[in-house]
Amino acid sequence: MDKVTVLFLCVHNSARSQMAEALLKKLGGDRFEVSSAGLEPGELNPLAVRVMAEIGIDISRNKAKNVFDFIKEGLLFQHVITVCNAEENERCPIFPSFSRKQHWSLPDPALFQGSDEEKMMRTRMVRDELCRRIELWLAELSADINGR
Repeated sequence: MDKVTVLFLCVHNSARSQMAEALLKKLGGDRFEVSSAGLEPGELNPLAVRVMAEIGIDISRNKAKNVFDFIKEGLLFQHVITVCNAEENERCPIFPSFSRKQHWSLPDPALFQGSDEEKMMRTRMVRDELCRRIELWLAELSADINGR
């Protein structure tokens, strides 16, 4: 059976899309070929690294990737899921060939203010919301495959 190809996309590929990629790899197993990328790749967000380590997922060696490199390579994705806020989503490119695009509006951990613990708490909330949405999405895909 062919793997389902998924791209998680956000602005910097430093937190939200990196967490989503790692979570789907864990929750979806080998049924998926998962990537993440950004419009303006930045440095990996240390808050994202720490909150993922809390649940046993190491993303510390990940590198931010540029979505336009994927486009230049002609990579095709069956699902493109943007995980940035609504304004940022408007800037996301249109891929020439994919079956479904979804937008999950989530706050950017790079913009969180407050103490380290307050920023960690908010980043955990983003991680947990991503996990919840991925689990729901996996259930929807399974229902589609099984003909509801």
